[in-house]
Amino acid sequence: MTEANEAPARDVFEYALLRVVPRVERGEQFNAGVVLYCRAKSFVAARTHLDEAKLRALDPAADAAGVRAALRAVEGVCAGGDAAGQAAGDDAGRRFRWLIAPRSTVVQPGPVHTGLTADPAAEVERLVELLVR
Repeated sequence: MTEANEAPARDVFEYALLRVVPRVERGEQFNAGVVLYCRAKSFVAARTHLDEAKLRALDPAADAAGVRAALRAVEGVCAGGDAAGQAAGDDAGRRFRWLIAPRSTVVQPGPVHTGLTADPAAEVERLVELLVR
């Protein structure tokens, strides 16, 4: 292949969906975000979108502001710096692993999936459009 025909280098990435489970005892859920990590690029990011109509359909008394705050907190941990709180000093991989750890709260991570991408920032946007919105 000549340089003009070479495809851009693609790196492995991992991602997990963020699911909203308004009433854990019922097990009903819907996707509200994506967390993506690319080790080769030291990249971690989350994009979220809360569909309040779905939330209200599953639990009319749900705390939408609280769920939105939990989703923003995930984005903050990914962003690092002051927004990451206690995780501010951790590298991208440690922040991703912490975020995908199982928990029994209203916002829960799903299983981790993998793929290849030349642009992790564009990939997280593509995944949130495809799987969440």
